[in-house]
Amino acid sequence: MNGTAGIAAYLEPRHVELALRLEAIVRRRFGSIPIHATDAEARAAAPEIVRALGEEGLLSFAVTSAPASGGLEIRTLCLVREALAASSALVDALFGLQALGSAPITLAGSAELRARWLPAVASGAAIAGFAMTEPEAGSDVGAIATTARRDGDDYVLDGEKCFISNAGVADFYTVFASTDRSRGTKGLSCFVVPADAGGVRFVKPYILSEPHPLGEIAFDDCRIPATNLLGAEGEGFKLGMRTLDRLRPTVAAAACGMAGRALAEALAHARARRQFGVPLADQQLVQAKLARMATDLDASRLLTYRAAWELDRGGDRSPGRATREAAMAKLFATEAAQRIVDDAVQIHGGRGVLADSVVNRLYRSVRALRIYEGTSEIQHLVIARELLAARPG
Repeated sequence: MNGTAGIAAYLEPRHVELALRLEAIVRRRFGSIPIHATDAEARAAAPEIVRALGEEGLLSFAVTSAPASGGLEIRTLCLVREALAASSALVDALFGLQALGSAPITLAGSAELRARWLPAVASGAAIAGFAMTEPEAGSDVGAIATTARRDGDDYVLDGEKCFISNAGVADFYTVFASTDRSRGTKGLSCFVVPADAGGVRFVKPYILSEPHPLGEIAFDDCRIPATNLLGAEGEGFKLGMRTLDRLRPTVAAAACGMAGRALAEALAHARARRQFGVPLADQQLVQAKLARMATDLDASRLLTYRAAWELDRGGDRSPGRATREAAMAKLFATEAAQRIVDDAVQIHGGRGVLADSVVNRLYRSVRALRIYEGTSEIQHLVIARELLAARPG
């Protein structure tokens, strides 16, 4: 990462110490993660990577209790994701999914569910999945068609989920399903569904430009105990949005990590590569790109850690809620990272489009950040909604 000086106002001494420790951990444990050329290779590597994250103590941050933020210390998560994403998009994604998939349990789980799953998440013994998206329900969460009907002491789930990270490798999923289709989002509920529960089916993997365990799962007459309900019936939408509010700044942090690595690679190449008798770094057009990249990165990090700070301190408007700040951070940082990585590829010229070059791998990885956990377009709507809802003056 690029140091903590520019964001020091939002950090405490323990965060600065963690940032230094993260640099050493990433360099020692994750700096030589091999490039996984296929989805199958990424899937095979996932359990080992998650175990390594647990052994290094990083996954404990995904479940650490901090009541003001609703159970997660967001600045810490951001620091971890920024450091990991600069090294490996796959490692970062697996860390992020441990936090995302377990956050509903942290926020609304019973003591029994927390005791059953959170220690396993923290140790790396259990891989988490977050199952919200469906074929006809992406940004429109109210269109979720998966159903959960009460049957005595159980719920029975039926439906399909798509674009699910860790599909087929997760040990459990936090699943959003409708317990009352007539009520739209107010009829959604959230459940913990073990992957080995009867009726859980891994349908197929997706092949991505940058290998990552993603795919479809289905629930066919899947019976789970009623105690696996998170919160109360009808609270699923609010729980899902609370989860995304908290985790969106961490996506922004991952974008900062990728952008920071791209800038570092571009700077090194510009200093070393000579064209027309001088280093690329002496060319004014290259200097202009580097200046824009650095400015975008600094702005992204400030927005990201401001949002994380707001969430950790409880926010201005309601406890643990900084919806506008989180949306701004994700929107700006992911869009800026796309520009920064693209400029890095351009500065590298032909070397930048070689499949095994660092900037080319970043180019393939960064694009997804503008889509998952709320597209850039949805972030625009969230920001505008929050602005219009605010009282004048």
